[in-house]
Amino acid sequence: MTLLEVATRYADMHVDTHGVAQTSIPGLVVLRETAATTLQYAISKPLVALVLQGSKRVTMGTNTFNFGAAESLLITTDVPTVSQIARASIGKPYYSVVLELNPKIISTLVDEIGASPFMAGLPIRVSPTDVEVSDAMRRLLCLLDRPEALAVLREQQVRELHYWLLCGQHGGAIRALGVTDSHARRLSHAVELIRANFRTTIRMEQLAEAAGMSLSAFHAHFRTATSLSPLQFQKQLRLIEARRAMLAEGVTPSQAAFSVGYESVPQFTREYARVFGQPPARDIRTAKFCIKNGPSNPVSDVG
Repeated sequence: MTLLEVATRYADMHVDTHGVAQTSIPGLVVLRETAATTLQYAISKPLVALVLQGSKRVTMGTNTFNFGAAESLLITTDVPTVSQIARASIGKPYYSVVLELNPKIISTLVDEIGASPFMAGLPIRVSPTDVEVSDAMRRLLCLLDRPEALAVLREQQVRELHYWLLCGQHGGAIRALGVTDSHARRLSHAVELIRANFRTTIRMEQLAEAAGMSLSAFHAHFRTATSLSPLQFQKQLRLIEARRAMLAEGVTPSQAAFSVGYESVPQFTREYARVFGQPPARDIRTAKFCIKNGPSNPVSDVG
């Protein structure tokens, strides 16, 4: 079976109402959509996404990436993204497999492979999917239907997949996640701290200490890596979580604001509109309408 066939079978059996088929492998999901989607906001963790059918558009800052079947999206730093499934239909759904990159596995592989150059550069890249990566992912997904084999071979297969990613054309960017003294690795400690405590006030000195940098160096490297200041990063995490709660759980804007750490609803409303283009209540009404009826301006011819 091809990777598309394996992913299709698994997704069709396990997909939830949000188009996500969770797996028993940490950080691995299969996505399926049967129509173009509305804009989706996230601060993505380092990951690789293999598109198997359909196409997608991802925007980071002023950079937009369109990619489709047989191409992969690589994200090497926690960055804010706006994404949209661009081509999908009931007869030919969008399918992709997404795996969060594991810095510990990368670090071990870097030690074994030996010292090689690593690079920072743009944190998002799109390229044709390497044959070795595709084959390793196919064999990993095949294990999901064989629990006994999965228990024995899972770590080995995930490790092999990371190895082939390191050997690919963007291996230098991935390698930085496994180099102990790289800026990417240092900043990841601060990002973990923000993610775990985004509802509360975090001292910048505490974040700089977690990254092992001076305060000024931390601010500079953090903005270069994520395109945001640490405070902006935390605010976006709060706003994205608030939007998710309003859409998925039906909470009111004021309930959402307080649940993510805002003390002022007007401030929440202003900052929400600045990021999402509309005040909370109007944005959620629009999003729910589009989810029910499809995007008002579908882009199914992209990619």
